[in-house]
Amino acid sequence: VAYRETITQAVRSEGEFIRQLGGRNQYAHVTLELEPLSAGTGFEFVSDIGGRSFPQEFVTAVEQGLRESLDSGVLAGYTLVDLRVTLTDGIYDEEESTDMAFKAAASMALRDGADRAAPVLLEPMMKVEAVAPDEFSGAIIGDLSARGGQIEGLQPRGRGMQAVRGMVPLAEMFGYATDLRSMTQGRGTFTMEFDHYDEVAPDVIERILMGGRR
Repeated sequence: VAYRETITQAVRSEGEFIRQLGGRNQYAHVTLELEPLSAGTGFEFVSDIGGRSFPQEFVTAVEQGLRESLDSGVLAGYTLVDLRVTLTDGIYDEEESTDMAFKAAASMALRDGADRAAPVLLEPMMKVEAVAPDEFSGAIIGDLSARGGQIEGLQPRGRGMQAVRGMVPLAEMFGYATDLRSMTQGRGTFTMEFDHYDEVAPDVIERILMGGRR
């Protein structure tokens, strides 16, 4: 399952990189503001240092460092999505600052901020439609509900057939074809397509992070 991570609170974060590499001192310091965005927005980077003189090459390096760090979130290493990061300040040394140092400082600040921004796990939600004879509708509804699904409605399909529609976590749909055949005496069919990502319940997150099933 392709889980995702996001943040739910706005925070201010700083990252400072001071290290000697290859006999040369490396230095960079950044201040970031992280804020959550609506689902499906992705990632936004804003440079808002103001009138201060700050090399554009370091702004670019900060953005690159942030984008590279999005691939590994702070909860379980899943991709970080739906957040805006604003660069509000940066400190550099004309002799010791490099692009690499600013990429590293940005990465450190992002991880520190995301860890304090009430991160949550997101999971893919699937639009499911199961069609079977009407007498099996109750069993289908009960089964989808037990899988953490939300039933959205029923629709007659003629000749005694009924379509049950719902939104169900992808993690709960593995093996559903076999289960559906069993509960409908082989007369049920279903279709499934991705719809959106939604927040995983806190108790379910614990099981996922422990390496268990949803």
